[in-house]
Amino acid sequence: MEKIVVFSCTNRPNSKTLQVSRIYENILKAKGAEVQFLDFRTLPQTLFLEEIFGMKTESYQKLINGFVTNNHKFIFVVPEYNGSFPGILKLFLDSIPTKFWADKKACLVGVSDGRAGNLRGMEHLTGILQYLKMHVFYNKLPISLINKVMNEHGVFVNEDQQKVCEMQVEGFLNWK
Repeated sequence: MEKIVVFSCTNRPNSKTLQVSRIYENILKAKGAEVQFLDFRTLPQTLFLEEIFGMKTESYQKLINGFVTNNHKFIFVVPEYNGSFPGILKLFLDSIPTKFWADKKACLVGVSDGRAGNLRGMEHLTGILQYLKMHVFYNKLPISLINKVMNEHGVFVNEDQQKVCEMQVEGFLNWK
């Protein structure tokens, strides 16, 4: 089974996005997948200056090679920020040459305390990923009302939410 990279797409501390990302990591491991996990809180603070303006550091290049260049399937767990997705995610995508994304596969999970589960943000992200020539899995899962469906320990309080996440992962793993 190929390796899957889970991106926790916010640099906000103590986020529900990180908790949902960890749930996805655990689901993948339970299904026997090899998983890599990138918490966007660990991205370099100088990302704006160094990576966008062509002054890549050796450590950031290693990060790109380790998480993007040599992998082919990615799960983006994306919170809603102002009706879309976090700027740190756009900055991350912009800092990596487009050729490293081409013909790879993406699965999207939206996280929101509102009713729509970041549907709009996932659509915005879909357009960008398709521009990068990525294939986006059809089952984009919005997780709405996150503060009601997840407890303070990062566990879904509703087993149906866990099941739909597992079904999404199963479909993504089987997607050829």
